[in-house]
Amino acid sequence: MSKNKYEHDAQPNDNEKPEVELNDVAAEEGVTVEDDVLESEDENEDEALKDQLDKALKANESMKKDYMFLMAEFDNFKKRTLKEKSELLKNAAESTLKGLLPIVDDFERGLDAIKDSSDVSSVKEGMELIYNKLIKYLAANGVKPIESTGAAFDADLHEAIAMVPTPDESQRGKVIDTVEKGYTLNDKVIRHAKVAVGQ
Repeated sequence: MSKNKYEHDAQPNDNEKPEVELNDVAAEEGVTVEDDVLESEDENEDEALKDQLDKALKANESMKKDYMFLMAEFDNFKKRTLKEKSELLKNAAESTLKGLLPIVDDFERGLDAIKDSSDVSSVKEGMELIYNKLIKYLAANGVKPIESTGAAFDADLHEAIAMVPTPDESQRGKVIDTVEKGYTLNDKVIRHAKVAVGQ
């Protein structure tokens, strides 16, 4: 009995497995392929977020350490600067006072010479020499006297302790007499000149 060639083709081969739809199997288990894919994507996204969080935490920890290090460095810098400043002030005063000691020595020698000397002119000359030496030393250290007598009254430089009537109009508002000299240190007034002002 001859078989129809079409019949033979229509019968399934034992070696061939029927094609099964993936969605059919997934449907039997109560899930869809899309759900599976979404769940896998969610897991990947969670892992990525965890990695980002770990990196951010590490970066935060590193920045915190750097900040603490900088704070410690700044604290050390402040302490060192204060120490240097106090040492500078101390040494500056020491240097200034040390420069005055030779002048003190001259005064002491002058006082000893006065005891045995009756010559007034030599005593006067010695005093002038010591005075000039002191003024020269002060000028070398930036201390200068304020020129007052004859100058216009300036409240930044002068302190008026008296008002003197003057018949001359040109003398009004000007310093007539300097009672006590004023001084500047590097152009900053350290003592105002006490003056009498024309009225």
